Amino acid sequence: MDFNEGVFLYINKPYGMSSFGALAHIRFLVSRKLHVKRVKMGHAGTLDPLATGVLILCTGKATKQIESLQYASKEYTATLQLGATTASYDREHTVNMTYPTRHITRELIESVLSRFIGEIQQVPPEYSACSIGGDRAYKLARKGEKVELKPKTLRIDELELTAFDPQTMQMSIRVVCGKGTYIRALARDIGQALGSGAFLTALCRTRLGKVSIDDCLTFDEFPKWLDENVGDAVRKSK
Repeated sequence: MDFNEGVFLYINKPYGMSSFGALAHIRFLVSRKLHVKRVKMGHAGTLDPLATGVLILCTGKATKQIESLQYASKEYTATLQLGATTASYDREHTVNMTYPTRHITRELIESVLSRFIGEIQQVPPEYSACSIGGDRAYKLARKGEKVELKPKTLRIDELELTAFDPQTMQMSIRVVCGKGTYIRALARDIGQALGSGAFLTALCRTRLGKVSIDDCLTFDEFPKWLDENVGDAVRKSK
C-alpha cells in the first residue's frame, strides 16, 4: 500500500465534525504510522458538520481524481422537522419561525416531492461555503452581513418519502442527486412547497459514486485497519 502513489480511504464521517477535521484526524494517524511529517491527502465532496456518512479521502497522486469523484452520483437519507425553520436549515441554529402543519398529509408530501425530481433550480444556503466576492458565505452570514446567492441548476434523480409521523410532523426521505445539491436547501424548499416550514434534524450520505456507507470505516475502526494494512510493511522497512 503506497500512500504516495495513491490510496483511497473510505470513512464514515462522525457527527459534529467538519470534513476537513475528519481528514486532519485520519492524516495524523496515517502520517504517524508511516513516520513522516505529513501525508498528502484531500477529500472528495464536503459534508456539513452535522451530517454523517461517506467521506472519500485520497492520498498522494490519487488526489488528482478528487474533482472527478465530486461529480459522481450521491445518495442521502435525511429527516426533516416540519412546521419550523432555522437560519441554517438544520440544527446548527435554533428555531426562528414556526408555521401551521394541520394541512400536511402523506399524500400532500408525496405530491410535493414529485416536483423536485429532475433538473431544478436551487438557491444555496446562506450558511454554506459558496464564495461571494472572495469570501465564504457562511463567514459573512455569521458576521450578520446580508448574503445573496444566485440559484444554481442541479439534478435530483430520485426523491422518496421513507417515513412520516403526523404526530411529531417529522418525515424522512431518501435522495439520489448530482453535484452541488444542498440537502439543507432541499429541506427548506420542501417546507415552503408544503405551505409550512422545514429544517433538517439528521443527514447521512449513504453513497458516493460506487462507495457505500457499508464500505466505510469509523474513527474507532480505522486504527485497527491501519495496523493490519500498514503496520507490517512499516516494521519490515526498518
